[in-house]
Amino acid sequence: MTKNVGGVDRILRAIVGIVLIALAATGTVGVWGYIGVLPLVTAALGWCPAYLPFGIKTCKTS
Repeated sequence: MTKNVGGVDRILRAIVGIVLIALAATGTVGVWGYIGVLPLVTAALGWCPAYLPFGIKTCKTS
């Protein structure tokens, strides 16, 4: 698995994931808010499978 998610992208994914989970936990958005686990996982791994078909890579290459 080659990393394809850069630093800013990872931070934004983590924030969105935390916000969605918090909203779902408080009952504001309903159960679908737990989908926020996905951006958290992709932020933690630094790899997003949805980027592969499009060839998107937001991380710096060395």
